[in-house]
Amino acid sequence: MHIANASLLDEATAAAEAMVMAYMQSSQKKRTFFVDKAVLPQTISVLKTRAKGFGIRLVVGDASDALKDSALRADLAGVLVQYPDVNGFVTDYSDFTKQVHEAGALVVVATDLLALTLLQPPGEWGADIVLGNSARFGVPAGYGGPHGAFFAVTEKLKRKMPGRLIGLSKDVVGNPAYRLALQSMSSPLISAPDFHQSHAAREQHIRREKATSNICTSQALLANMAAMYAVYHGPVGLERIAKKVHFLTQVLKSSVERLGFRVINASSYFDTLTIDVSKHCANAEVMHAAAALLGINLRRVDHNTVGVTLDESVGQEDLLTLMRAFHIAASRPEPDFAGLPAPKDPAFPHQLIRESKFLPHPVFNKHHSETEMLRYIFHLASKDLGLVHAMIPLGSCTMKLNSTSSMIPLTWPEFGGIHPFAPTEQVEGYRRIIKVCDVSRGFGQGI
Repeated sequence: MHIANASLLDEATAAAEAMVMAYMQSSQKKRTFFVDKAVLPQTISVLKTRAKGFGIRLVVGDASDALKDSALRADLAGVLVQYPDVNGFVTDYSDFTKQVHEAGALVVVATDLLALTLLQPPGEWGADIVLGNSARFGVPAGYGGPHGAFFAVTEKLKRKMPGRLIGLSKDVVGNPAYRLALQSMSSPLISAPDFHQSHAAREQHIRREKATSNICTSQALLANMAAMYAVYHGPVGLERIAKKVHFLTQVLKSSVERLGFRVINASSYFDTLTIDVSKHCANAEVMHAAAALLGINLRRVDHNTVGVTLDESVGQEDLLTLMRAFHIAASRPEPDFAGLPAPKDPAFPHQLIRESKFLPHPVFNKHHSETEMLRYIFHLASKDLGLVHAMIPLGSCTMKLNSTSSMIPLTWPEFGGIHPFAPTEQVEGYRRIIKVCDVSRGFGQGI
C-alpha cells in the first residue's frame, strides 16, 4: 500500500471508517456496502451500527455472490473481505477484486499482520484499503483491548483517510524530521498543496460541520508497543514466528484428521482450523467440555463445529494438551507426535505465498538483542519530555499521568491474558471491575 496513518482505535471501527470512505468516494451516490459473511462478527456488528447513521445499506453475504445481483452491483460503493477469514480460509481475491473495480467500487481488506509475513499482501492484488489489528505484535488480549489498528490506503485515497498522517519534513537546520502532516475527521482533510508540506492541524481546526468521523487521534501507546515488537524481532524474526505458528497448526490439523474429525478449511489456512466434531461427539458441547477439563476454550461456531486458533505463544506442550482434548472427545489414548507427517509446504494457495520484502528500514534490522533494544528505547526516551523532567500539560485521553504502581497490574496475565470471548464464569474479576468503574463514572457525571 502507498500510505498508512498513525493508527486507529481497533479493527472494527477501522472497518467502519473504511465503509464511510467508500461511501464518500462515490460522492455519496452509491449507498450499498457489501460485507462477506466470514468477516469477524464484532466487525459486522460495528458496521451495522455505523451504517445506520449514514443511511448506508449494509448487505452481509457470500462475497462470491456479491456481484451477481445487478441492482446491488449498480449501487455498490465497496466490499469488505477478511484475509484470512474468521473460519481460517485463505482465499485468493485477485479476480474478485478486478470485478469489484469494474463495478466502480472499492475493495476493503481486513487482515492479520503476522499472516502477512507469509501471505501475499492485499495491495499486490489490488486492494484499495487494508486494515486490521496490530495486537498480534506483542500486545496482550486484555479482554478485548485496547488494541491499535493499522489503516493503509492507495495514493488516490490518502486525503480521505481518517486519523493522522506523519510526514517527512526538515527541521530549522535542514535535518530530516517527522511531523504531523495531515489530520482529518475522515472527510474532508485539511487542504494542502502537498502531503509533506501541509499545515499541521489540531482538532479544533477541523471543519466539523462537514466531518464524517470523530477519529482525529491515534492509538499511540498500543501502536508503539506493536512497532517495538517489530523492531525487536525484525523481518526475519517475524517470519520465523509466523512459520512456527503455521507449522504447529498443520501438525494439529494432521492430528485431528487422524482421529477422524473433519477440518472444514483443510484446503487453505494459516493459523485457524474450523473442525466438524460430529463423528465422535453428539454435539459441539461435548468437545467444549473435553477442552475445558484441560483449561482450554475453543471457539463456538455451531451445533457440530468448533474453532481453534494458534498464536506465537503456543509451544509443543500446549499443542499436546490441545491434541489431548480431541483424543478425550474421541475416546482415544494419549496423543503424541509419532507418525504425524512433517509439513513441507504452506497450507494455502501457492500463488498467495509472499515474495516481496517488508520492514527494510535499518531500525528493524539491527536491534535484535536485549541490550541493543534497551539502548534504542533509552535513546528514544532521551529525546522526549517525560514526568522525570517536568509536568506534561498537553493531552487528554492518555495514560502518561497514571502512577507506575497502578499500571503494573496491566502486565499481569490475569488482566492481559483474558480473551474477549472467554465465558462469563471465567471473568468474574473483570466484570466486577467494569461494574465499579461504571458506578464511579456515573457519580462523576452526576448520573
